[in-house]
Amino acid sequence: MKIIQNNGVPIYQQIASEFQDQIMNGKLQPGTYLPSIRSLAKDLKISVITTKKAYEVLEAEGLVSSVPGKGFYINATDTEMMREQHQRKVEDALSEAIHAANVAGMTKQDLIETLTTLLDLEDEGREQ
Repeated sequence: MKIIQNNGVPIYQQIASEFQDQIMNGKLQPGTYLPSIRSLAKDLKISVITTKKAYEVLEAEGLVSSVPGKGFYINATDTEMMREQHQRKVEDALSEAIHAANVAGMTKQDLIETLTTLLDLEDEGREQ
């Protein structure tokens, strides 16, 4: 797992997003235990509190459950429902972006170019 400092995304959210991706893509199977909070914090050289917050985000989303004394394990999830929920979030964010672009006087082509540039930057960030 790679954490990017100073990219504007909180570290706990980067961790939660990475685990979300792994769960949604089937890389982490239901019943699998996540690394302990202390172990992950040590590996990533971050605070235990930050790691705990990431796991709490995953738990709030229903992706993991906590077992006292054992840690967090991956729940069986309806991946199609999860994809639908995330797609709805994307649609809401894009609708907001379209409104902001209209207010700023951007053309459809300007907006498409901006989105393409951001996607390219995201791809570059994942490759590093």
